[in-house]
Amino acid sequence: MKKLTLFIGILFVVNLAFAGDFKQLAIGDKAVLTEVKMPDVTGKELSLNDAKKENGLLVLFSCNTCPFVVAWEDRYNAVKKWADSNDVGMIVLNSNCQKRDGDDSFEAMKEKAKEQGYTFSYVVDKGSKIANAFGGQTTPHVFLFDGDFKLAYKGAIDDNYKSADKVEKSYLKDALNSLGSNSQIAVTETKPLGCGIKRKTE
Repeated sequence: MKKLTLFIGILFVVNLAFAGDFKQLAIGDKAVLTEVKMPDVTGKELSLNDAKKENGLLVLFSCNTCPFVVAWEDRYNAVKKWADSNDVGMIVLNSNCQKRDGDDSFEAMKEKAKEQGYTFSYVVDKGSKIANAFGGQTTPHVFLFDGDFKLAYKGAIDDNYKSADKVEKSYLKDALNSLGSNSQIAVTETKPLGCGIKRKTE
């Protein structure tokens, strides 16, 4: 476990260099490129508009093999349940264009979704368009929008990627519950933790 923790720590530092210098959407900013259709692992084409529900939309940048995603992904379906219970849509984007012929190919995405029993839409962000427009930095990286498509929370899922049982601060769950109850979100921004998105930059 110590070796794995050390490896992930080194990987995080290395990948920060590839996170990109793209300007992030600020809290309160409106979502952009909401009409862009993206291929989902089910074979459908979905846009952010299609995925949004009455109280908003959760956009989660992810991938197939990043150690941080692997550590967090057993919580993804729980996140989907929290979103559903608060009438918030959820869509997960793979923006790793530099690995599209390898670990993050569309076929590999379909296999990942099947193996993990994903209950949400998992789509290809072609050309890293959405990641670049939002300023997505890492996998995972959360962008939660309200019912007016204004950014309400961005950052990490919670405060412990290593263990769901040891989470003390459930940032995303709390934000979703606040949207569902039309309450003010207490923590609107946290630092994302993960591998840098292998984006297309030109």
